[in-house]
Amino acid sequence: MPPQTDLLPPSSSAPPPVKTDGERAVPRIVPVRRTGRWTAAVAVLVLLALALNSVIRNEAFEWDVVVSYFATVSVLRGLWLTLWLTAVVMVLGFALGALLAVLRLSGNPVLQGVSWGYVWLFRSTPILVQLLFWFNIGALYPQILGVDTVTLMGPVTIAVIGLTLHEAAYAAEVVRGGILSVEGGQIEAAQSLGLGPWRRFRRIVLPQAMRSIVPPAGNMLIGTLKGTSIVSIIAVQDLLYSVQLVYHRTYQVIPLLLVATLWYALVTSLLSIGQRYVERYYARGTAGAR
Repeated sequence: MPPQTDLLPPSSSAPPPVKTDGERAVPRIVPVRRTGRWTAAVAVLVLLALALNSVIRNEAFEWDVVVSYFATVSVLRGLWLTLWLTAVVMVLGFALGALLAVLRLSGNPVLQGVSWGYVWLFRSTPILVQLLFWFNIGALYPQILGVDTVTLMGPVTIAVIGLTLHEAAYAAEVVRGGILSVEGGQIEAAQSLGLGPWRRFRRIVLPQAMRSIVPPAGNMLIGTLKGTSIVSIIAVQDLLYSVQLVYHRTYQVIPLLLVATLWYALVTSLLSIGQRYVERYYARGTAGAR
């Protein structure tokens, strides 16, 4: 007589029989219950919704003022100066940084020491101190090569010089790290093919080094964009200084700061998207390409 369980009707709530493979029972697969994960997700979403609701409905933010000043001529002029300053500083900073990296990797101990000392000095002092130092350079050198430094070096020129020298110290380490990431066997193979130093660097070293250079360089670009706001301390009319001029007159501090915040967030988001595509371009053919 068959067991009683075999006589149960199909609609019964009893568990289905366990299938057997010979003498071994096949275990039933039970999905993992992720209760904690879903609970945390719901809690975070609720907190985000409450925060967003408080920001939107709080009248102190004065969103109508934010909209009215978001695209005014003075704000757009300050934004343009911020973008221009960022581009100039990044180009000049990486050009000088690449030179410093080459000096650091050279076999000349004097050049190595000069490069190391430069990087140490400009990474050891705050950028604000450096800008204020260059702003008062006329007190040390009233004239350079017969040119009046007070007349020659206006606030924008001082901002370019100060930010460029500061960024070059970090760019030098980024470039040096990228060059060192290239395997020595690649360079030896290029030498065995009779490639000259410049061609070897341009065709072999640089394309591979860019995989390591691009991510930190993109972060430096975004950091430089936000870091240009510090030039407002020397009266350079960038984006932050432009909104400061407005709220000093209207006393609408919060909405004008929101205008600057939204522009910074918009530009950095666009730069982040561009950085992602550049990283994918240089990482093609590798496991990290996504």
